[in-house]
Amino acid sequence: MILVIIRMNVNAEKRRELTQTINSLIGSIRKDKGCQRCDFCQSVEDENELFLLEEWDTEENLQNHMKSGRFRVLRGTLSLLRKPYEMVFHNVFHPAGKEDN
Repeated sequence: MILVIIRMNVNAEKRRELTQTINSLIGSIRKDKGCQRCDFCQSVEDENELFLLEEWDTEENLQNHMKSGRFRVLRGTLSLLRKPYEMVFHNVFHPAGKEDN
């Protein structure tokens, strides 16, 4: 599994616009082939710090997502940020015998 964390620090006056746009994309992202999770979160310490959390089953499906129109819309909204976003990728695996219970 590949975990993607996109950390965004939005201008306060643009938070609502960014939030509405991302909320409008989440449902369709969740239906993309290979998407196991897509959640949009806000920091408890700073309401202008937002996170998009995605889990993908394969690199191929993640790459297809990143080439999609929805991802282009998401990248377009990132112009509303105070500073550049951070995107981190983690490869997650379950050791043998330690699968979800």
